[in-house]
Amino acid sequence: MGGILSRSNHNSNVGDLIEGSQSASCKRQRTSDSFWEHSPRLIPSLPDEISIQILARLPRIHHLNAKLVSPSWKAAIMSPELYRCRKKLGTTEVWLYLLTKTEGDKFLWYAFDPISVRWQKLPPMPAIAVNDEPRSGLSGIRAWNMAGSSIRIADAIRGWLGRRNALDQVPFCGCAIGAVDGCLYALGGFFRAAAMRSVWRYDPIVNAWNEVSPMSTARAYCKTGVLNGKLYVVGGVTRDRGGLSPLQSAEVFNPHTGIWSEIPSMPFSKAQMLPTAFLADLLKPIATGMTSYRGKLYVPQSLYCWPFFVDVGGEVYDPETNAWIDMPLGMGDGWPARQAGTKLSVTVEGELYALDPSSTLDSARIKVYDHQDDTWKVIEGDIPINDNSESPYLLAGFLGKLHVITKDANHNIIVMQADRQNHSTPSPSTSANSSQKNLHEVPEPVLGSEANMWRVVALRSGGTAELVSCQILDV
Repeated sequence: MGGILSRSNHNSNVGDLIEGSQSASCKRQRTSDSFWEHSPRLIPSLPDEISIQILARLPRIHHLNAKLVSPSWKAAIMSPELYRCRKKLGTTEVWLYLLTKTEGDKFLWYAFDPISVRWQKLPPMPAIAVNDEPRSGLSGIRAWNMAGSSIRIADAIRGWLGRRNALDQVPFCGCAIGAVDGCLYALGGFFRAAAMRSVWRYDPIVNAWNEVSPMSTARAYCKTGVLNGKLYVVGGVTRDRGGLSPLQSAEVFNPHTGIWSEIPSMPFSKAQMLPTAFLADLLKPIATGMTSYRGKLYVPQSLYCWPFFVDVGGEVYDPETNAWIDMPLGMGDGWPARQAGTKLSVTVEGELYALDPSSTLDSARIKVYDHQDDTWKVIEGDIPINDNSESPYLLAGFLGKLHVITKDANHNIIVMQADRQNHSTPSPSTSANSSQKNLHEVPEPVLGSEANMWRVVALRSGGTAELVSCQILDV
């Protein structure tokens, strides 16, 4: 992966990974670069099959140093074979990937290892350029400044109404972020007022971005979800001569074949029930969220005419029938809404959670959906939220726990873990790595009430950076 942000002094010899009765002279030989470069095997005296199994047990946080041992080690660390072996051995690791946007609309990715409690910086997103050809489709895309997305739906609507032309100012604003099959994806977005079909993938095995098959439809501000190992994309907006137009279309990407396939469009059935043609023209339907839950895709929806948003429930896609149905009434009506109608949620251990901002600016509540009663229920214990930015929080589920990512009053990015069952579970600060007491690795005391414990498990300086998206990869 990219350069380690906080790293201790690693002086361990590569030979420490090998158990056996190798002589001291062989150990001295291993320190010779020329010996390693000309050795026909990854580890002398061992078959490569055994060496791969040894390397597969090496924590990913040490892969950067391992690549420096020799060209053969670097090739092995970056090989799909190693990661197939990690899956078989059960040594894969779950990391949190966080996308932020700094001043000047610069987008930066960071990865957090919850075991070592350390952050790594990813390579920058690729450069993309658009030439001076007409602004339509992908005809003009070559290479220019590629950035992820964080400009809110609200910004797009302001541009639509002439209050702010964000689409011409920010390259690739409104691209969606997703994760499937151990890779990150950046999909679509706007650049120079043109919606794009392009899709970029970050592969942690090779620690690089590359372009993959484009979507069948150019779109921005779309929603993504993963179901049965496939990446789904729904809705969003495109831009034509009349301005921004909402999209009902949806498609799915198979990461193993690299092929996009269209699925039935969202009916937006509630939008079709408006009493007058005037309202139908004034209020535009849009997907405001998407989550995978109980084997289906749930898409909450809204009707909007800036600055007003009207919740209209949502729709559910069933992959078995390849059809859309109306979302359960209680789920749609009670789904907490955020700025510009966005509805943020995450599924953890089969339970669907959403964050509901309270009437105050310094706290929020977590709701869990009860599918039997078709109701949202509030979990005790407010979450401290410093609501002073356009994206004050993100939700993530990993290691069987619900996590909230936000910024504190000191502009630090903090990752809070909910622990409602076992309040005595030690924080990562009690691990062997806790001796590295710096800003990136020292958790804060427990936050919240006794009924619902919140623990800060990660902390790093955020400055003026805005939170954009978070994803989980198990590699």
